[in-house]
Amino acid sequence: MKTFLKMLLASILGMLIVIVIFFSVLVLSINLTEPVIVKNNSILKISLHKPLEDRAGIPSVNFFNLSIESNLGLNHILFGIEQAKYDSRIKGIYLELSGISAGIASVEEIRNALISFKQSGKYVLAYAESYSQKAYYLATIADKIYLNPFGNVDFRGMSSEIPFFKGFLDKLGIDVQIIRHGKFKSAVEPFMLDKMSEENKAQIVEYMGSIWNFILQTISASRDIKPEELNTIANNLELTFAEDAVNKKFVDKLLYEDEVVAELLKYTGEKTLKTIDITKYYSTPVTLNEKGDKIALIYASGEIMSGEGDSDIMSKNMANIIQTARKDSTIKAVVFRVNSPGGSAPASEIIARELELTKQKKPVVISMGDVAASGGYWISAPSDKIFAHHTTITGSIGVFAMLPDFGKTAKDKLGITFDVAKTNEHADFPSLTRPLRPAEKDYLQKSVEHVYSKFINKVANFRNMSEEKVDSIGQGRVWSGVNALDIGLIDYFGGIKEAVDEAARLADISDYTLLELPKELSTFEMIMKSIETKVSGSVNNELSMTLKHYEYLVNSLKNYGMLAKLPYKIEIE
Repeated sequence: MKTFLKMLLASILGMLIVIVIFFSVLVLSINLTEPVIVKNNSILKISLHKPLEDRAGIPSVNFFNLSIESNLGLNHILFGIEQAKYDSRIKGIYLELSGISAGIASVEEIRNALISFKQSGKYVLAYAESYSQKAYYLATIADKIYLNPFGNVDFRGMSSEIPFFKGFLDKLGIDVQIIRHGKFKSAVEPFMLDKMSEENKAQIVEYMGSIWNFILQTISASRDIKPEELNTIANNLELTFAEDAVNKKFVDKLLYEDEVVAELLKYTGEKTLKTIDITKYYSTPVTLNEKGDKIALIYASGEIMSGEGDSDIMSKNMANIIQTARKDSTIKAVVFRVNSPGGSAPASEIIARELELTKQKKPVVISMGDVAASGGYWISAPSDKIFAHHTTITGSIGVFAMLPDFGKTAKDKLGITFDVAKTNEHADFPSLTRPLRPAEKDYLQKSVEHVYSKFINKVANFRNMSEEKVDSIGQGRVWSGVNALDIGLIDYFGGIKEAVDEAARLADISDYTLLELPKELSTFEMIMKSIETKVSGSVNNELSMTLKHYEYLVNSLKNYGMLAKLPYKIEIE
């Protein structure tokens, strides 16, 4: 009887949970599809404190108030700014920049979109409690820059800090066996050195210096401050207080947020400020004409991996998407948006092959985001034209293999030993519990050299260069977009809009619909996916935010094998 009652109660509880989820999804679906009303004389508000993705991802669900929090997508920001340019209801744009979670190239792309917006005669105002360097760089497009009286402008130059794990791994007894080609292919340095090699430091200083100089030139033109004076201010940390930012012409006025609202009202002629957030403003899906001409905009963001799945750039998934675009006669051109540090060399080649086949049938144009390097460059090379930003990180044409040996750690720390029975000398290769034998290391070195040779051959053919030229700018070396244009790795500066315009020109079409791929989930699928992600990923997300260097170490050790990957996770502050 007790067992029966337990089963009955469990069944009732399960049914209640299903009913709650069903009605929650129903209410959320209605909220998600509810039309957004834009009032006359409105201000479009852009805030970048949430992590920015190339394409708006799955929104998060708040079950306490049955609301949906939209993710921040660069695509929605760019399309929204372009839409607002011609929208008579929008009088101007308000940049609230107290926090910014975006790559520097994404910031450059938004800044360029705002330049275009201002050509309509509408204004842009910027305000922040304090400005980071990236936030200030974006703010300099504004007609007026305001700062909280108790804030400051962080302006000190750029740096890139890399964690090195060799000492930690030595303490654990873990030996990471490295095979690489290219003196600049420094992805493996954190596992074999305790500081940067001279070659690696030189390349970082060069590409970071070119990005910094570009930003200085941009700020100089906007604020009428000479670049050499900007460098002096950065070197001497002269922006200690908010008043310093006014005196040095970095900001126009010190205001509290309520005073900024008063300034915005002067432009609208209204008594009450009417604002609409960019995430809500651009929320109307485009209705496709199934028979009309289209340009496919395919997003490839994250690490390149083999197979299929939900995360990052999976080779099978991406190959299928590109094939679909190639076979669809209504799609006249493809824009491939790459934001990737690379990853698996075989997976990169699978994707590159599909783009090469597509290029034979219709134009393929690459739009590089914050990073399109190593494997990210591999999948960019087979194209008609490549667009990047001055601040894009690219190049890193090189290959390496990495194989950790946990055998000593298992024995000394845990008392675990391994033994193997085999039919041939190298049947247990590769192994994570013993060192590489000389013949095996030679095998891997030959494989790395072979893949590198294929890599530079492909780049040489697609970019119309000699293999010697590609090798001289390859060797795993990382370049900024500024450098990349000079050495022929890219064709033009520009973002998604410029890449789409070029694709339309190459396809000789003027009237078309932009089709974003992969296709977006339905409202129901989006909410269910959000629920699944929230439940399964909440703990991991908290850990990864707290232990980002640990996460980087673990992920790097998992990625053993033949890799075409950026040297490290680049974070320029």
